[in-house]
Amino acid sequence: MTADELAARVGAAMFEGDVASRDTMGMELLSCTAGRAVMRMRVDERHLNGHRICHGGFIFTLADSTFAFACNSHNKVTVAAGCSIEFLKPGQLGDVLTCEGVEQVLQGRHGVYDMKVSNQRGEVVAMFRGKSAQIQGTVIPEA
Repeated sequence: MTADELAARVGAAMFEGDVASRDTMGMELLSCTAGRAVMRMRVDERHLNGHRICHGGFIFTLADSTFAFACNSHNKVTVAAGCSIEFLKPGQLGDVLTCEGVEQVLQGRHGVYDMKVSNQRGEVVAMFRGKSAQIQGTVIPEA
């Protein structure tokens, strides 16, 4: 099995159990390959804050979820050790936000990943950087 095939299996297994991202937030996992993930979320009424723009916490969660899929793609249980986000443009009702996460560095148990959240016009809504730490275990049983 290739690294990308393993990552796809890991992503599918994680998404199946991810009630928060899938059911509560309405996210879709578009792809999960080795060190990368892409997720999407349409901004609807449940995502709006008092200014009638997408609540920053939902944009953060889209990026954080994408981060989780990217850093677990190697089938090592991995958690966040820290992260930061820069909000650059508001998400509007009806926007389709896509987050692409890319592994920048993976050394030993620690990694650094960058997430870019864009709208359907390709405008960057937010940039997120996550630092990961591998802990014991695998996401799916090793062959």
